[in-house]
Amino acid sequence: MPSTHELSTPTSDAVPSQGPKLDSVTIKRYIKTRFTELLPTRAEWDANKHNINPFSPLSQLTRKNWAFFGVAICAWTWDAFDFFAVSLNASKIAASLDVTVKDITWGITLVLMLRSVGSIGFGIWGDRCGNKYPLITCLVLLIIIQIGTGFINSYAQFLGVRAIFGIAMGGIYGNAASCALDDCPVDARGIISGMFQEAYALGYLLAVVFQRAIVDNSPKGWRAIFWFSAGPPVLFIAWRLSLPQTDAFIRKMEVEDGEGVEGSKFWKNAKESLRTQWLMFVYLVLLMAGFNFSSHGSQDLYPTLLSKQLNYGEDRSTVTNSVANFGAIAGGVVVGHASTFVGRRFAIMLSCVLGGAMIYPWAFVRNSGINAGAFFLQFFVQGAWGVVPAHISSLADPKWRSFIVGTSYQLGNLASSASSTIEATIGEKFPLFDSNGQQIVGAFNYSKVMAIFMGCVFAFLLLVTFIGPEVKESAVIAHMRAQDSESIISYQDKPLEEQVKIVGDEENQQGAIQK
Repeated sequence: MPSTHELSTPTSDAVPSQGPKLDSVTIKRYIKTRFTELLPTRAEWDANKHNINPFSPLSQLTRKNWAFFGVAICAWTWDAFDFFAVSLNASKIAASLDVTVKDITWGITLVLMLRSVGSIGFGIWGDRCGNKYPLITCLVLLIIIQIGTGFINSYAQFLGVRAIFGIAMGGIYGNAASCALDDCPVDARGIISGMFQEAYALGYLLAVVFQRAIVDNSPKGWRAIFWFSAGPPVLFIAWRLSLPQTDAFIRKMEVEDGEGVEGSKFWKNAKESLRTQWLMFVYLVLLMAGFNFSSHGSQDLYPTLLSKQLNYGEDRSTVTNSVANFGAIAGGVVVGHASTFVGRRFAIMLSCVLGGAMIYPWAFVRNSGINAGAFFLQFFVQGAWGVVPAHISSLADPKWRSFIVGTSYQLGNLASSASSTIEATIGEKFPLFDSNGQQIVGAFNYSKVMAIFMGCVFAFLLLVTFIGPEVKESAVIAHMRAQDSESIISYQDKPLEEQVKIVGDEENQQGAIQK
């Protein structure tokens, strides 16, 4: 079969870098393989069907694998907790600083804008020196900023601390994903990807819980939750300090030391990677924009829909939003795991189709059925998200994985940051009326707008995923298992960049045979 990476191929240090092939023959063959390689072959299915039981791949993780995953998921969970602490207290912070809630939301927007700065700086640092100290530095910054946020007395101070928070937040994702996945066994990469990604939803749930427990019971009000949130990262820092660099990074450094890759050679490689991988990077940004539109478009304005359109009280809104996040966590783990044996692209596309089928009950069903609609819509939105860390990590240039994974995620997030504003603006064109035909002040038909918006987002994400590449690890594993067990053991013991090279070599060999 022709290579799935001919348009833009992740490279390793052992392989001369080549730019994307854009001739008509290659493009036509590539388009054809988008259909033929979507579903796993019989050999791939047979090689991976034992992974249907999730405990089988999870049993392959060593104690050190679990330690790397544990510290990564803790960092990403608390990153989300710190972010949502502002969202949940926007009105309280606004009243304290004598500004409007809209002013506080600009602080949230500022965080989204500067996350890309953090992903670039800390991503390059992580790729050059390993994810250990960049991740620790980001956590230290979170501690300082959260303590500082609790002491602010002016709007200018609020914007200042949130700007620094955005940089630190942007640096965490790529380095945490690298920490969780670099040494992860191949069979477990899908389910670990889903578990890691949905730590973000877990962070929201924890923020809701501690919001009720701390803010509602503290004389310091909203400031108390920020002071509290500065504590747990101290434990995460100590945990990461006790662990070494990942084995994948250590092997990468051994290769680079042997080749003299240091100083100016490092930046020369960076320039070469930019020249050869620009198309893949552009694709990943578009893909992550679609993913971020799906999450922001279904989440950001939903509390407003519940409170303003459906007149839900705070308790009932909290229950519905929590149910939605439980659905998100379940979907990320289930679909992320399923992507190991059905394929990454197919798992994402299936989630888009099934998520589209859930738009009507999510947006228009009322009474007790609304919780079911919210659960299953988020199950499929975040189910597709559960595939993301493993999928984009395998597509990224191994030399720049932390940078590419983190920056593509944050640029996609930046592109979608206006989702709620777009929905709110369009929603104002669809006012609601009472039984007497009088317009209800402040009430708009957000259900209709969000349903249309999510339909368009699912269609876009479906198309972008379909036309994109995929590292078919399952194909290589199937071939190796058909030969001998030692081959697959050797493959799984290699760092991810060497595995990607093996995948590309196998595909090129198969293409040469068919030609």
